Amino acid sequence: MSAFDAAGVGRRVLQIEADALRRMAEELDGAFAKAVETMHGVTGRVVCTGVGKSGHVGRKIAATMASTGTPAIFVHATEASHGDLGMVGTDDAVLALSKSGETKELADVVAYAKRFGIPLIGMTSKADSALGRAADVLLLLPPEPEAADGVDAPTTSTTLQIALGDALAVALLERRGFTALDFRVFHPGGKLGAVLRTVGDLMHPAAELPLARSTTPMHETLLVMTEKRFGCVGVLNAEGRLAGIVTDGDLRRHMEGLMTHTAGEVMTPAPLAVERGMLAGEALKLMNDNRITVLFVVEDGRPVGILHVHDVLRAGVI
Repeated sequence: MSAFDAAGVGRRVLQIEADALRRMAEELDGAFAKAVETMHGVTGRVVCTGVGKSGHVGRKIAATMASTGTPAIFVHATEASHGDLGMVGTDDAVLALSKSGETKELADVVAYAKRFGIPLIGMTSKADSALGRAADVLLLLPPEPEAADGVDAPTTSTTLQIALGDALAVALLERRGFTALDFRVFHPGGKLGAVLRTVGDLMHPAAELPLARSTTPMHETLLVMTEKRFGCVGVLNAEGRLAGIVTDGDLRRHMEGLMTHTAGEVMTPAPLAVERGMLAGEALKLMNDNRITVLFVVEDGRPVGILHVHDVLRAGVI
């Protein structure tokens, strides 16, 4: 008796599903674009619905859409028949999922959508099915075999549904011009939220800024540097704009006769500065690439905050 090859089975399943995804991508047609425009055009939400494995997929699609700028909810088809149809409004669109297209629990949702003129997008593998015939837009899954030999358990079909749902969500994301900063609003916590935090989220405010005028004597400049504890002083020109920065390195380079100079004479001119809307991760890369530990945050050239590398690292941005 030969040994069971679990890795071999895994490779076979993954290959079957990968081939199915490839074929679906090749066959994607105008119906997909119509579905995107239909969902983009409604003023309400995308209501995903289904039962069984298709229901689980529908819940995932709704969650993905909601987190990427498309208002969406999941309504279980069975619960819809017991009052949850009230959650579906005439300004919504319905995305109904069923591999066979004959899921009887969807009947009430389909009838409700048709009765009130709610756009119905069907995702099924059977065009000539109840769902396929009723749908205003039909997203037809290719007739690919499930991954388990002789067992019709949803595997390939649910993978296709998930992938097509992801494709819809991303297409809607790009159609809306949704950005990483928008995404951060929906994901304020966790690692992903940390990565998408902005400089403005983490910077120290204006009251904590170490600043001196270019004409400020160095003995006063050093007092500011010591008091503020950022290891630097931003140097302002006559208009109040950031003209330079004094760091420990500048002090060492001007050690001889240091106290006879002004901040403007010791500073390094035109220091790197950022705006508050920059992602903190981008600011961290800028600091790493230039081997510096602080960045002044400016608006119209005027300092409004300061960001230290430790602020970024404490926030979990790496």
